[in-house]
Amino acid sequence: MTDSSGELTLDVMFEWLEKMPVPEGYKTEIVGGHIFLWPQRDTSWDITMAVLEQLRSRYPLKRLGSDIRVDYPGRLNGFASDVAALAEGAQRDGKGHWRYQDVEFVAEVISKGTAANDYGPKKATYAAAGVPVYLIVDPYTGEWHLHTLPKDGEYHSAVSFRFGEDVDLTGTAVGLTLKTDDFPRD
Repeated sequence: MTDSSGELTLDVMFEWLEKMPVPEGYKTEIVGGHIFLWPQRDTSWDITMAVLEQLRSRYPLKRLGSDIRVDYPGRLNGFASDVAALAEGAQRDGKGHWRYQDVEFVAEVISKGTAANDYGPKKATYAAAGVPVYLIVDPYTGEWHLHTLPKDGEYHSAVSFRFGEDVDLTGTAVGLTLKTDDFPRD
C-alpha cells in the first residue's frame, strides 16, 4: 500500500502499525523505513522519568514528550524518542505532528534490540535535523553520551561519563544540569 502518488510514506506505515496487534507495553518507531518494536522496560522508564522530571524545572509540561511521533529528514524516519523537549513557540505541522525543527533536546535510553539505531542512524538523523542536544543513556554500560554542536549532518562535540557524573547542559539550549546518580543499570 502506498499513498495516492504511489510512494510509501510514514503516514501509511503508521496506519499499518495502528492496525497491527502490537502487544501492550511495546514501543514502535520507524527508522529508515524499517519498523522496530521493543518492550518497554522498568529500567528504561525509570531513566526516562528521571530525565523528564529534571527537565520540568526548565520546560512546561506541554513542551515535553515521551514516545511522541516526530518525522525527521531522510528516508522514512518517524521517531518516538524516549524524551523530547520542544523550543518555546513550537508548533505542529499540517498533519498535527510536532515539527523536528522545534526539537531542542532528545534523550534515548538504550534497549538491547535497538541500541544500534540510537548510536547510528538516529544519531546521524538528529544531527542532520539540527537537534542541538542529543543524549544517549546506556543502562547496560552505566554511561551517558552527550552530543552537541550539530553541523553538516554530524555532531562536532561528544562527551561521555559514567552514571553518577552530572550532564552539564548549561551551555546549551536546555540550560540546566541533569543528575544521573539515581539512574538504574541493567
